[in-house]
Amino acid sequence: MFCSILSFSQEKEWTLQECVNHALEHNISIKQSQLDALIAEEDITTAKANFLPTVSGSASQNFNFGSFIGNNGNRISRDSRLNNFGLSTGITIFNGFQNTNLYKQAKLGLKTSQLQLDILKDNISLNVVNAYLNILLNKEALKLAEEQIVVSQKSLDQVQGLVDAGVRAKADLLVSQSQLATDNERLVNAQNSVVLSLLSLSQILQISNDGFDVEDIFIDLNNAVLTYNNTNEILSYALTHRPEIKNAELNLENAAFNIAIAKSSYYPSLTFGAGLGTSYQHIVGQDDVIPIFDQTTGMLIELKPNGFIEQLENNFGYNFGFNLNIPIFSGFKNDANVNKSKINKEKSNLALEQEKQTLTTNVEQAYADAKASLKQYEASNISVIAQDEAFKNEQEKYDLGVSTSFELDQVRNRLINAQSSFLNAKYNFVFKTKVLDFYMGKSLTN
Repeated sequence: MFCSILSFSQEKEWTLQECVNHALEHNISIKQSQLDALIAEEDITTAKANFLPTVSGSASQNFNFGSFIGNNGNRISRDSRLNNFGLSTGITIFNGFQNTNLYKQAKLGLKTSQLQLDILKDNISLNVVNAYLNILLNKEALKLAEEQIVVSQKSLDQVQGLVDAGVRAKADLLVSQSQLATDNERLVNAQNSVVLSLLSLSQILQISNDGFDVEDIFIDLNNAVLTYNNTNEILSYALTHRPEIKNAELNLENAAFNIAIAKSSYYPSLTFGAGLGTSYQHIVGQDDVIPIFDQTTGMLIELKPNGFIEQLENNFGYNFGFNLNIPIFSGFKNDANVNKSKINKEKSNLALEQEKQTLTTNVEQAYADAKASLKQYEASNISVIAQDEAFKNEQEKYDLGVSTSFELDQVRNRLINAQSSFLNAKYNFVFKTKVLDFYMGKSLTN
């Protein structure tokens, strides 16, 4: 069973959709960004807590040695221990809307984290598609190199027979052997390119490249055309929907909240607090009792038990009150904080404009690249057809004995170069059109 599973894993060919999904699920940078979003959610919880009262309890035990004032107000010259217990609560009633703005800002932070995650996912998806197409390109180049090996070997065998028959000079055989050696070198380079491109994608996916391979995709470009006539539609969509722009807009909104938070220092703050407290005191070497005297004669009547429970009940007390803090002068710190927040808002506004300019530049460049790649594809396609006809014509001349092996191989090399240029142009056009789809929010895997 283990061998079967291992064999299956090595023979599996990854689809483009599987590659993208795996990258989005396992990429470490994405996982870190997802954790940032979780932290932003906790920031919202913290901001909500500012509206709730705080409750805290306290307990202490102190040891007194020598003279001290007891619970009844008398001075005692004995060692003792004292326990204090308390419960307190407090709530902010008004602080210049600071808590409200902090809560709104925290919710904004969550949206920002989610947008940053979207940006990261988009970039990684685009890198995966580019690496995948690069593999397909190198695989087609490898097939072309293998086909040329077959042609060269067939030509060499043919020339060998003609030389052995005395029809062709030995120089023709040397030319054919040289061409086969060149094609073998081209084959090795093509094989290396496939291996390296597979390694590159496996590294993006963060998996082992041992046995890693991708599924071939048939790309039909018989009617290669651009989907868009200009950049207007793309820009209109991108400037409205791209997460980079939305993120910059949220940063501007966040800067406005920072101004409001800084201005809250100008307002008075009002808080409410309440507390409960009690204590227990024990004099070392004495029982916990309290003397009861006759108020008329002043004589001791009895020693009433005054233990732990009795003292907690007798010493119990509570308090509550309001605290109003009115800022009068802060050494111009509040003014400086407000001014800094306003400056940061201007920076955020400029950052938004810069993001729009960058996006516009990228879209225009992507559209220009797509147009150029289409023209390159069309030109290279015509070149392949022309070079193929030239090779056929040269092959006929060679078969008739009018042309030499050197001249035939020269024409064939031009055909090979044209075919190689055509493959590069083909996949370059596919990727450039994918970039335009990327800015239009379309799926990169279709």
